[in-house]
Amino acid sequence: MLGSILVFILVLSILVLVHELGHFIVARRMGVKVEEFGFGIPPRLIGKKIGETIYSVNALPFGGFVRLHGESDAEGITDSKRAFLNKSKKARALVVIAGVVMNFLLAIVAFAVVYSFSGIPRDTGKLKVIDVAPGSPAQVTGMVVGDIITNVGGSPIVSSDDFISKTAALKGKKTVFEIQRNSAGQESQLKITLTPRESPPEGEGPIGVTITTMEIYYPPVWQRPFYGIYYGFKDALFWGQTIVLGLGDIIGGLFNGQVPRDVSGPVGIFAVTTEAAKNGAITLINFIGILSVNLAILNILPFPALDGGRLLFIGIEAVTRKKVSPKLEGTIHNIGMIILLLLILVITIGDIRRLITFGGIQGFINSMVK
Repeated sequence: MLGSILVFILVLSILVLVHELGHFIVARRMGVKVEEFGFGIPPRLIGKKIGETIYSVNALPFGGFVRLHGESDAEGITDSKRAFLNKSKKARALVVIAGVVMNFLLAIVAFAVVYSFSGIPRDTGKLKVIDVAPGSPAQVTGMVVGDIITNVGGSPIVSSDDFISKTAALKGKKTVFEIQRNSAGQESQLKITLTPRESPPEGEGPIGVTITTMEIYYPPVWQRPFYGIYYGFKDALFWGQTIVLGLGDIIGGLFNGQVPRDVSGPVGIFAVTTEAAKNGAITLINFIGILSVNLAILNILPFPALDGGRLLFIGIEAVTRKKVSPKLEGTIHNIGMIILLLLILVITIGDIRRLITFGGIQGFINSMVK
């Protein structure tokens, strides 16, 4: 359990620190004075001032924060030229959005690492047998793993869907299957006659094979980072779209009085992180990528206290040509933070109940995917 907790803290800290690092780097570039860059949540344990910035380690080891001069309190400004509130709308918007951008970049890097080590999936266009059920028509007539099915009943096979529809249409009829087989480096063409079953066991299909057109490609080592970044970028976009659509379903469900069961808070993330870590470093890194996209999407939502909420106020200023009172904006963000904390509390209570009800982490995860 201690190991799981440490992994969870490490994952959470990486996600939040990378996010805050984005704010830190762009704030410095925009000439904003950064008062503190902290690891963990205060109270402060140790801190060292380097230049004008305090670099601190804090008591609660969850993530981190960046404290900008004049971020929300106009009265506390001592260096007006370098105060965040006094910077241009463009500069403030860039500082605000930098955390989200960094989380997307982290996701791309995480996915790139996964692809670099695990290979690149690609469609070969060839229907390859990857499993044969014992006692099935395919097994009885001699079909083996590695065979490539090229023709069914005199018709060429062009895709997995094509194969499924043709075997379904030929149930109960003797059918000739043409296959390619590579044995000891020798390729041969074979014809196998079998009868697709009309009522196959669940999960087996009419002839009892599992097929795929995909294979794992391992590029030369020097090319892997480039392939990884390309496919990592595609994965980041895919997960971003998936999360946005999921949020839409959640919000729609809430308006209809339905609380989605697959919404989880810190306890749920801890459970999934623990399970991912059990499956190895690559699975954990992939999960970090997914979480990082999640954090980016959630942070850009136009809700007070989130980066998207701060961006919204900058947008209002751009439209009305009048800056919202820093005091009023600060109050709205504080209210938003209270609402978010209450929401996290409610979700966490639900997570704990599910954890108890379903008998631990594995049962909890199964309850989320059903």
